[in-house]
Amino acid sequence: MQQIAIGIAKGLDYLHQGCNQRILHFDIKPHNILLDHNFSPKVSDFGLAKLCLKDQSVVSMTAARGTIGYIAPEVFSRNYGNVSYKADVYSFGILLIDIVGGRKNVRAAEQDGNQVYFPEWMYNQLEKGEEIEIGIEKDEDSKIFKKVTIVGLVGK
Repeated sequence: MQQIAIGIAKGLDYLHQGCNQRILHFDIKPHNILLDHNFSPKVSDFGLAKLCLKDQSVVSMTAARGTIGYIAPEVFSRNYGNVSYKADVYSFGILLIDIVGGRKNVRAAEQDGNQVYFPEWMYNQLEKGEEIEIGIEKDEDSKIFKKVTIVGLVGK
């Protein structure tokens, strides 16, 4: 799980910093991450991607693009700021939450008999110092899981 997350992050870094032109993907989600025979992730499906100059920090858009549940708030509402490569970082954070939670982020979790937005539930659990129970047996793996969860919530 950690190696897959790191591989996706390296792929996004290449798209944002490594190419001659910056490539904004705008559709980072599980369906657009392919795994090869060694479980190395590959970012795919550039149908919504947009090219921009590396020194260009803000991108102009006429319409929102992406998949509901993975779209950064600024992509569909200018009240949240300007659109930039950070929209992909937001989507990556949601993707990490999907990976560690083993579920789509749009599903709810149960808390005190009520349904709660899954990333919010994860955040509340970590803030209270409680563990997120998903059946990890090794203490070492539990620490990695917690780190990936925090990165996912920060990226979001």
